[in-house]
Amino acid sequence: MTDHPAHRTYQHRRPSGRRRRAALGAVFGLLLIGLIAGTGLARDREGAPRAERTGAETLPFDLPSSDVLRDGPHLVFAHYFPPYPLSLDNQPAEHDYYARNYLTPEGEQGRHGAYGGLLRDRPQPVQPSSGDWRLANLEREVRTARDAGLDGFTVDILSLAGANRQRVDMLLRAARRVDPGFRIVLMPDMTSLHTDPRTLADQLARLAASPSAYRLGDGRLVVSPFKAEAQDPAWWGQVVARLRDHGIGTALVPVFLDFRANAERFAPISHAFSSWGNRSYTRQDNVPGDIQLAHSLGKKWMQAVSVQDARPNQGIYDEAGNTATLRSTWNHAISDGADWVQLTTWNDYSEGSQFAPSLHNGHTYLDISSYYLTRFKTGAWPEIVRDTVYVTSRIQFTDAGSASLQPRLMRPRPGTASPRDQVEVLTFLTAPATVAARVGTVPYTYRAPVGVYARDLPLSPGRTEAVVRRAGGTAAAVTTRYPARRTVTVQDLQYYAVSSGR
Repeated sequence: MTDHPAHRTYQHRRPSGRRRRAALGAVFGLLLIGLIAGTGLARDREGAPRAERTGAETLPFDLPSSDVLRDGPHLVFAHYFPPYPLSLDNQPAEHDYYARNYLTPEGEQGRHGAYGGLLRDRPQPVQPSSGDWRLANLEREVRTARDAGLDGFTVDILSLAGANRQRVDMLLRAARRVDPGFRIVLMPDMTSLHTDPRTLADQLARLAASPSAYRLGDGRLVVSPFKAEAQDPAWWGQVVARLRDHGIGTALVPVFLDFRANAERFAPISHAFSSWGNRSYTRQDNVPGDIQLAHSLGKKWMQAVSVQDARPNQGIYDEAGNTATLRSTWNHAISDGADWVQLTTWNDYSEGSQFAPSLHNGHTYLDISSYYLTRFKTGAWPEIVRDTVYVTSRIQFTDAGSASLQPRLMRPRPGTASPRDQVEVLTFLTAPATVAARVGTVPYTYRAPVGVYARDLPLSPGRTEAVVRRAGGTAAAVTTRYPARRTVTVQDLQYYAVSSGR
């Protein structure tokens, strides 16, 4: 049985001039400026933002070219959530809409005060720009995803009008401008779309006019509804029939919250199946059976791959086990025979599930994912050619009984792994080496083997550093940017990540 995430239909309200100065104050602004400076977002000599440049030296392996990665049947998409683009108002990051209204309990006139603010992380900040900055920022996201090896986005269609729908249209334009081979899968979100088959089909037909809307080799439009079981197969049959009236054949790829209960009844109208999946590393045992069932019904399978899930506004979180969930879901996709993968999600910051480069994680989760993506697509593990170390940890302890600015705390989702307080040192090594780590004031030394190796260490207050040494020299080193603390003002149970490669 899979989890049932409650997707939001929230659309941000444009801030009035009176509210522009109210939320964070000077202290938070100065702090955010310092954190942004630490992400390396200054421009290089060619004028391109450094965070966007993806030279080979940033990864432990050489990522194959797009031509190589796209030369095969396995596809990797990331779930794009329109409410959280790179910028909402084209303002400097220290006082933009994210800073003023989403990252503070006082934001949006106190609307999110009970749970300490809507978000705990944000997109990696971008500089304000002139011209059509909304389109330019979406183009940047397409480039980032493409350069990580992704084939495209599954875009969450939350509404048929308004700001979120406009971003769907603009994302299709951005993909076409950046890379005609980058695919956008249309994903009607059936937790928020309350409409009839004819209206939905007519709207999908308008979006399908874009060359970037993903079609199979036979010309069929791929439509992948989230929580497809919200409507029965007959209802979806009407959608397919109406699209046919527009001259559009359809390949339906339903994404279920409860796959086993719906597989057989949706099989006659579906091209492939998917499940939204689970965000705990201890609850992936159902994946082999799900894929086998899909294949036995003659359908392809799109596997959910995830990092973590923490939702302050819903009061729940999953125990991801540092990168254990990320590695487990990717390994299941590889070993159990998935046909496609959906990274869940690219940028849903209100669920804390983002792969996209963020203020707190940089590119780390996307970089790690590119390693497994290469194996999934090419059939061979890439050779590790650069020693790289990744460190993930929380910045607070799971047993904190209170947060001074947050009356309502998150609790573990029923059935998730037991909450834990661990630092994970994940090494990608060209040869065995000694790792010297310090968690707070506590030192650790161990021998790490060649290849990929994860070592868990107890979390202690303070920062963590990890140094990889070989033959008397330093092969790689990294220090976390955020210290772990016992006393907190706002509960934040996401895992933060850093990479020695960046």
